[in-house]
Amino acid sequence: VQLQASGGGLVQAGGSLRLSCAASGRPISRCTMAWFRQAPGKEREFVVGIRWSGSTAYADSVKGRFTISEHVTKNPVYLQMNNLKPEDTAVYYCSAETPNKVYWGQGTEVTVSS
Repeated sequence: VQLQASGGGLVQAGGSLRLSCAASGRPISRCTMAWFRQAPGKEREFVVGIRWSGSTAYADSVKGRFTISEHVTKNPVYLQMNNLKPEDTAVYYCSAETPNKVYWGQGTEVTVSS
């Protein structure tokens, strides 16, 4: 699976962005799709994931603000980010997990100014 993330940029606190993760190479309908992020000087952390069944998991820090789209019938996968905060500043990566491997996109940078 090849993943292409896009949609990052500079936004003021309280603003919104929608990230996109376009997959190619094989169907992703049975994959677990997820977004991770890595802030400067910090380790990569989980943001949100969605199984092919539609069940989701969100990091506590983004609950109620971020929403991941389903991917069984749609590609790309979107991450809608609302009410952004300066602490959301990071490079965001999408991933696709199969039983045998995890695939990663190249990352898209999000900067939230206060």
